[in-house]
Amino acid sequence: MTTADTQRLSDVVLDETIGRATPDVEHERAVAIFDLIEENSFEPVGHDKGPYKLKLSLVDSKLVFSISSQGDEAIATHILSLTPFRRIVKDYFMICESYYEAIRSSTPSQIEAIDMGRRGIHNEGSQTLMDRLEGKIKMDFDTARRLFTLVCVLHWRG
Repeated sequence: MTTADTQRLSDVVLDETIGRATPDVEHERAVAIFDLIEENSFEPVGHDKGPYKLKLSLVDSKLVFSISSQGDEAIATHILSLTPFRRIVKDYFMICESYYEAIRSSTPSQIEAIDMGRRGIHNEGSQTLMDRLEGKIKMDFDTARRLFTLVCVLHWRG
């Protein structure tokens, strides 16, 4: 097995603590999980026997990353406060609304400017996630982006 085969997520599950949402939101969650599993680089620090399973749950307004082996052996649990993400997620949703509205009525240059802002906020959230998991989970920026997308979708009520 190569490093690319072992330093990765093979499964991502949302715990029942996340709750169910509208069919549109459930679809977005499924797409976010599919994209994350399809391409990622993920390794809990101090453990190199992947691929890994990730179970996400919400406990007391905290995001819980429960990482296990393919054989369901517990590897690590990391609990993150959602507070550092609240403003970023709120800003991201606001600019996404502006983006979708702009698609219907704005010029291509206006749409492009809003999209650049949207990507910038998404990058900020991705970097915040990487910073919060530093020393706990090694991942590349693209994986952090996909995980941040999932964090956003978890907040999205539809």
